[in-house]
Amino acid sequence: MTSNQEYRREIMKDLAGGNVESLDEPTANSTTEYQNFDDFAQRTTPDQRKHLFGRSLHPDRIPTSQMEPELQQAIAQIKPNERDDVARGFFKHLKERGLDDRHLEQQLGLSTHNPNRMSADDVSKLASFVYHNHPDIFREVLADQPAIIKFLSNPVVASIIGIAAAKWLGSRK
Repeated sequence: MTSNQEYRREIMKDLAGGNVESLDEPTANSTTEYQNFDDFAQRTTPDQRKHLFGRSLHPDRIPTSQMEPELQQAIAQIKPNERDDVARGFFKHLKERGLDDRHLEQQLGLSTHNPNRMSADDVSKLASFVYHNHPDIFREVLADQPAIIKFLSNPVVASIIGIAAAKWLGSRK
């Protein structure tokens, strides 16, 4: 076995055991444990979540066939006011890029472009579009509105929030 394989095995063993110390984070932050997802969402700032998602959320890591059903299920489970906020965030950032909400309504087959009147299916279509075409906007909105992550399955959560997921799931032992 090469030293590279041994090193990788050791890292995976440490992660599996809950050792999530990172070289690019201060030691104090690496020992933070969260009681549950709500604790994570409340105790982290949007900037911390943006940094975390920026390192770990990439559309090439989670295939479309896995992410789209996850998004549909998660968006259907969040509160309507949170769903409105997610849609509003997507539209705001897309508008800054010159994409008109009415054009997106037609392009994506949405029932409306008004975030307050959008169905869960509409927000799912919008989220999927943003995830695949503007992943930086997707990360930004998720950092501001982390409720969606709460309802994603554990493998997808682990892919998205990496270190925090390991801390959160590790503290549930």
